Amino acid sequence: MQWAVHPGIAEMDDSIRTHRGRRLTSRGKLIISRLPLHEQVAAELRDMIVSGTLAAGDKVPVNDLAAELNVSLTPLREALKVLAAENLIELMPNRGARVAPISVAGTRDLFEVLARLEGLAAELAARNMTEKQLGELEGLHERMRGHHERGEKKPYFALNRQIHDLIVACSGNQILIQTRAQLALRGEQARFISVESGAHRMEAIQDHEDVIEALRRRDAKAAHDIWYGHMIRSGEETCRVLREWEETRAAALRSPAG
Repeated sequence: MQWAVHPGIAEMDDSIRTHRGRRLTSRGKLIISRLPLHEQVAAELRDMIVSGTLAAGDKVPVNDLAAELNVSLTPLREALKVLAAENLIELMPNRGARVAPISVAGTRDLFEVLARLEGLAAELAARNMTEKQLGELEGLHERMRGHHERGEKKPYFALNRQIHDLIVACSGNQILIQTRAQLALRGEQARFISVESGAHRMEAIQDHEDVIEALRRRDAKAAHDIWYGHMIRSGEETCRVLREWEETRAAALRSPAG
């Protein structure tokens, strides 16, 4: 039986992977996906890219990944084509593939657009979301706070992503949802970098609490302004970290040891 890769990390904190490569729920049940195999592989690689396991700019170790995921090269190559269409992978003729690099300028441009989209989403969500959805949002936030307090970066980030996704979904605007989805993965790939900063995480948690309060009051303007500002600050922090990385890499290349 081939390994059925779970398509996403939304429940990362509630599942484990055994030494045989299968993912189980917290109750020990096998997670099986009915997606085509190459899409399952694409989902796994996508999570590796977003989380930094496959670092921006690095060559994709195709043979090693095929062995790790227990698949042949054919579905892996098809998965890479899917990710190339999402601008997460660059296919290089006769040279394999690499994870798309992230630049400070490109990240700044990306977050300017995402901030507008997510600010509008929060504004619409304040008008449209149900009490059940608001309760779900509050629950996700409390779980995320717990992971922050325990220093658990990956599940913190996974829940942060769920919170952003839920607010966008609650906007009820399908054009907005689809447009944001096309950009979200690239934004998450960059934003994952910024969660290294403990100070930034505390600021982000306060933003989340403030937007939940605005949504609870059905204050559309406040929800928009808080969430727009949250995304702008997230972009600024990400650009700051990326700039430091670029400076460190440039210094290493200039040094005799480099």
